[in-house]
Amino acid sequence: MEQLVETLSIDLEQERKEILKKYRRLLRTAKPFLKDNDAKLIKKAFYTSVEAHKDMRRRSGEPYIYHPLAVAQIVVEEIGLGTTGIVAALLHDVVEDTDMRIEDIERLFGKKVAKIIDGLTKISGRFEYGTSQQAENFRKMLLTLSDDVRVILVKLADRLHNMRTLDSMPRDKQLKIASETIFIYAPLAHRLGLYSIKSELEELYLKYTEPQEYRGIARKLRETKGIRDRFISKFMEPISQDLEAAGLNFILKGRPKSIYSIWNKMRKQNKPFEEIYDLFAVRIVLESSVEGEREKAICWQAYSIVTDHYKPNPDRLKDFLSTPRANGYQSLHSTVMSKSGQWVEVQIRTSRMDEIAEKGYAAHWKYKGNDTKVRGNIEQWITQVRETLENNFGDKTAAIEFLDEFRSNLFNEEVFVFTPKGELKVLQSGSTALDFAFDIHSEVGVHCMAAKVGGILVPISYVLNNGDQIEIITSNKQKPNEDWLRIVATSKARARIKDFLKEENKRYETDGRQMVEKKLKVLGIELNAEVTNQLRAFFESKTAANFFYRIGKGYLHLDELKRFKKDKEAKERKANGLAAVIPEGSDGKSLTKLLKNIHGDRADNDTLLIGDDMDKIDYKLAQCCNPIAGDDVFGFVTINEGIKIHRTTCPNAAELMSKHGNRIIKAKWESSKHEAFLAGLYISGTDRVGLINDVTRIISNELHINMRGLTIDTKDGVFNGDIKLYVQDTKHLDILINKLEQVEGVYKVQRFDTNLNGKD
Repeated sequence: MEQLVETLSIDLEQERKEILKKYRRLLRTAKPFLKDNDAKLIKKAFYTSVEAHKDMRRRSGEPYIYHPLAVAQIVVEEIGLGTTGIVAALLHDVVEDTDMRIEDIERLFGKKVAKIIDGLTKISGRFEYGTSQQAENFRKMLLTLSDDVRVILVKLADRLHNMRTLDSMPRDKQLKIASETIFIYAPLAHRLGLYSIKSELEELYLKYTEPQEYRGIARKLRETKGIRDRFISKFMEPISQDLEAAGLNFILKGRPKSIYSIWNKMRKQNKPFEEIYDLFAVRIVLESSVEGEREKAICWQAYSIVTDHYKPNPDRLKDFLSTPRANGYQSLHSTVMSKSGQWVEVQIRTSRMDEIAEKGYAAHWKYKGNDTKVRGNIEQWITQVRETLENNFGDKTAAIEFLDEFRSNLFNEEVFVFTPKGELKVLQSGSTALDFAFDIHSEVGVHCMAAKVGGILVPISYVLNNGDQIEIITSNKQKPNEDWLRIVATSKARARIKDFLKEENKRYETDGRQMVEKKLKVLGIELNAEVTNQLRAFFESKTAANFFYRIGKGYLHLDELKRFKKDKEAKERKANGLAAVIPEGSDGKSLTKLLKNIHGDRADNDTLLIGDDMDKIDYKLAQCCNPIAGDDVFGFVTINEGIKIHRTTCPNAAELMSKHGNRIIKAKWESSKHEAFLAGLYISGTDRVGLINDVTRIISNELHINMRGLTIDTKDGVFNGDIKLYVQDTKHLDILINKLEQVEGVYKVQRFDTNLNGKD
């Protein structure tokens, strides 16, 4: 922790009085809910913290104890935690900054406090975006959340006080702390329902990262305050009269939008302050001594009074009364048109709902009648966090992907949908039918093949809308594939799909190793560590496991091992070197020289071997004919785009060869890479029930081929269709064509060229 280096003239007696003043204020705030020996426990924690930090000062020069006292004050006053939270806040830096150990904390204050302090100590690192260390620290933080949410709540209070006292820090530290605040802490506060803290963190972030914009918006808000106050007063006058006439007790809160939200809107809409019209909102807080349906009834009664005077926007009504957000937030939001032609957002809620909205998760314990369901929603989210974290992610990329994904989910809105039996399910906005299936149960998700929404069949990629009633259709033959990862939005579904694919991949890897071992034995080669590494390099696989997986999956054919043997023997006889000689011409001289430099000038070989040279020579596959491995091809030297590979049957082949013969290069496939080539098939025959299912089963399930598109048209019992799919080579395509020709009713299967960009 930072200590003041320079010597200051300090009035120690005055400081002692100030410390006691802050401590007494803390006790007064906490007094309403203190029981038994709570006050004594807080006192012990206070004096322990004072002693531990007695020689420490903050960068501002203040005694360090000011900080834990301020964090404890935030914990009780703004978050609503009890004695355990206060004690943990007072002691939160003791283990990290002093000689005191967790065992000492447990002996003095018990296991609960010790566990919270331990959690806070573990997550004390800085979060620097884009590093694996950040992801690991964040993971630790979330693991503690699933054990005891108070760890995160105290951490948020700690961060809020640090942001409030950021003035004393140098500019680089201000930017660093503010950035990690907006990246992690503000979204967490939002997800836990701490809207006041979330808003203040955002405001403080803007204050230190964009000080000019912050001051400019704040100045304009001050200048327009009188106009806004008069407008709100006039707007609320008829509503207030009718609320009083209805016998409702209420408080009106007219509040401007936060500076951060205004700045965000100005930036996103690229508009000046003067053109942001919805600068303010009106909140009606109703006093109610009862909970449940009566609470909702008086909120709707107030809504009716508002809409008697002002016309509502039907698309902007949000009912969080009947379906609270996962963090327990309840309110009725509507946007209405004022008499002067301005839109005004009106929020209607009871005093209980208002306190929960401001203090979030912790406030639910104060209201016993309604806290079980609400806490259940949050704890369900925390359980999902735990499930996601329990999936291993070892490498840096995966860790950062997890962090980015989780962070984006923190701010996501929710979608409310129903099971066939009417049970409400809350998922993040953007979730699909497949996410819904995994939310019900992992087994349902794994075997999900389609869904019905309102009785209408929809694909697994269908994006859920509020109010949808969904029935999942499963099949024992269905199983996840890589494409599913692009369909789902929730962490839970993505984790389950990855688990399944990992197990599948292991099976393919084992099968592939056995297949290679048998084939090499026939070829007279023993599969040992050296040969395994040679195979990995020859077929350009990142790892040996990846090579065996590709064999087991069918992406690489065993016949390719003959080529490996031939290459291996050739390397043993002489130094390898391949030449690709281009006929001399005005456009080909420099490229010829380049190829000779790379491969050596071998007179007996003037053919470009496609695949081996891909990383060394700039060539592309022409999109006018979409060649795939195994096709008869030639290379054409373009002026600006390097070499393009065309099929000899390409519609443009004749023109290219006749007009530019000097720019044609012999080429053949010698690819050791795993490539996925786009191919098109025309299919026709007689229509029958189940035909399409048979066709897609062969493509997806038997041969594991990914389809890009499928168009089928039937008329008078005859069908015609186009299928676009990805294959490894012509052998792969021929196997598919032969299989499809054997399907009952299929008359003709023929390859066609998918013309994407016209002529070269």
